[in-house]
Amino acid sequence: MIKTVGINHVALVCRDMKETIAFYEGILNMPLFKTVQLPDGGQHFFFDCGGGSSVAFFWWADGPEAAPGIASVKKFPFDAKTAVGSMNHLAFHMAEEELEASLVRLEEAGVEYTPAVVNHDDSPGGVAMERHEGVFIRSVYFTDPNGIMLEFAALTKKFGPDDVAHKPATAADRVEA
Repeated sequence: MIKTVGINHVALVCRDMKETIAFYEGILNMPLFKTVQLPDGGQHFFFDCGGGSSVAFFWWADGPEAAPGIASVKKFPFDAKTAVGSMNHLAFHMAEEELEASLVRLEEAGVEYTPAVVNHDDSPGGVAMERHEGVFIRSVYFTDPNGIMLEFAALTKKFGPDDVAHKPATAADRVEA
């Protein structure tokens, strides 16, 4: 039996490692704790995002250009569909009482973010204007300098069997774009 104990790291790709360090360490307060110079001239740097997890970045001089709408969101925050196999966004767990303060910090740093904390619930639209007992997660969304959509996420309830209530879609359910 396979048994994991959490996420060790997520490895992403950046266009400018110096800019990425300034954002993740300087704005998001995630200490850079390991750097690797790769044999092909690339780099692989690791940031501590808390809870024993890290977010890492590769940089290559000859790496492919960004592919918004395929490998990342096309337009933040309203055109968020991405391709099969892509990473849509990366969510960092945060205490609920820290969410409002994160808005201030992002604004001070000039980072565009969702206009307010998003209250995710089970309503048909999936979000509520106000926090209520049906809200299961509260979020702030923004993008990094590479166009990667990020989320500060605060769980507001414990999940149980009733929270797994939908029939999973299959490849046969897809429609041609």
